[in-house]
Amino acid sequence: MASRKNTVVFEDYFPAMMEKLGTDGFMKELTNGFQLLMDREKKVITFESLKRNSALLGLEGMSDDEIRCMLREGDLDGDGALDEMEFCTLMFRLSPALMNNSKELLEEAIFPSL
Repeated sequence: MASRKNTVVFEDYFPAMMEKLGTDGFMKELTNGFQLLMDREKKVITFESLKRNSALLGLEGMSDDEIRCMLREGDLDGDGALDEMEFCTLMFRLSPALMNNSKELLEEAIFPSL
């Protein structure tokens, strides 16, 4: 990930991770990432938990405004925090390659043996 003039640019490693780990393994990694960033008591990612754990993601240089922007981007229910589903949805939305293949991924997740 790199930062350029008030924007954060993410390198998209998700397609390679999906290929290597498969759907179940990739979803487990997203769950692990959520648990790493979440507030242990509230069981959601809050501004404070994301700020506190941002260095684990290489985001230690992010401003408070950038962290708030990340939360707003994924906060679908408007509660100011990310639950696990919102986090996973945001991660998929941040990956153009995964979004392009989302129908195939959904079918693989729902019908793994077909």
